[in-house]
Amino acid sequence: MENRLTPDEIKYQQALKRVKKIKGFYTHLIVYIVINTMIIVTKIEFDKGQWSFEWRHLSTALFWGIGLLAHGLSVFTPTFILNKDWEERKIKELMEKEKNNKWE
Repeated sequence: MENRLTPDEIKYQQALKRVKKIKGFYTHLIVYIVINTMIIVTKIEFDKGQWSFEWRHLSTALFWGIGLLAHGLSVFTPTFILNKDWEERKIKELMEKEKNNKWE
């Protein structure tokens, strides 16, 4: 017995996958903010009522931020080349061409 999904079930599964990706990004963002805030707060030095901070301590935030940006781009920007939708469209296109060639 084949287990075929209805179009609504397929859309639901795709939406669920998308929500999990978005949730993963927001979790990553929250961890980034919390950890980097802790790093900055622990590196602030107080001396005679003045505070100072060495900017070299931001290297973690910088490089991690680049990774976070890449994660965000992968979640929120559509990929136009070679993504899952492209594969499915191409498969359907090739199947249609093959079908039309057989019946000519």
